[in-house]
Parts: sequence; C-alpha cells; structure tokens
Amino acid sequence: MGQISEMFQFTIELAPAVEEPGGDAVREAQRRIDVFAARFEGRFPIAVKCLLTDRRALTTHLRFPTEHHMRIRHTNLIERTFGETRRRVKVIGRLPGETSCLTLVWAVLDRASRGWRGLPYTPAITRQLTELRHQLDHKEDTHQQHDHESITPAA
Repeated sequence: MGQISEMFQFTIELAPAVEEPGGDAVREAQRRIDVFAARFEGRFPIAVKCLLTDRRALTTHLRFPTEHHMRIRHTNLIERTFGETRRRVKVIGRLPGETSCLTLVWAVLDRASRGWRGLPYTPAITRQLTELRHQLDHKEDTHQQHDHESITPAA
C-alpha cells in the first residue's frame, strides 16, 4: 500500500460520524487530528503542519446541527455570504468595532439562511442555533469585559 493510500485509509478509520454537535464533537475531532498528526508527522510534515495550523477552522462546522454539516462546509455558500458581507462593509465604509462586525456577519448569515435549500429547520435545530448564538454572544461579552478591565487603571 502506498503512503498516500495508507494516509487516506487511516483517515477513513478515524472518521466515524459524530451524532451530537457541539463542544464534545469538536473535542473528539481535535483528538482525532492529534492521532492523525502523530502518525503521519514524520512522512508528511508539511501536510500535518497545515492540518494543525487550520484545525480550529476545520472543526467549526461541528458546533452546528449535524444535518447542516455538509452544507456549511460547501464553498459556494461560504463565498456567497463573504461576498455579501464585503458588499455591505463597502457601503458602511468602516466598522467601529468587533461587535458591529459580528452583528453584520450574523445578519448576513441569518438572512442568507432563509434561502438555503435542503437545510431542515426543526424546533430542536432552531434551539441549537439559538444556543450557539448565545455562546458566541457570551464569548463576545467576556472578551469586551476583559478588554475594558485591561484598559481601566487599577485603583
């Protein structure tokens, strides 16, 4: 068996479907990336470096409902929403901060999601997406609070 075929066979063995989306799925994917990297680092150092560098971006889709994974990873969908975001930013000219940028991106994705075909939206999926948005909002609030504390002089 050639080196490349062995790598792909090992990847297939590592890739059973994750049933529940969220942090556990992301952690499991990260664990599998580590196993893969440990096995092939010596033979494919550049490929493993690329995988490790982009590991966070590669697993983001696992936080969303399982039924949406394949559509979220599709490049056309992503490129279309990036283009719409760029178009809106040109109209605004300049974003005053990270929160306004995230709000704009969320609005673009929210509007685009209404037209996505083939994505089921059950009450459970809507709830998962709402929880994900609250997690992102909480991270943003914590980040802003931390930034404010680092700027505020100590008494």
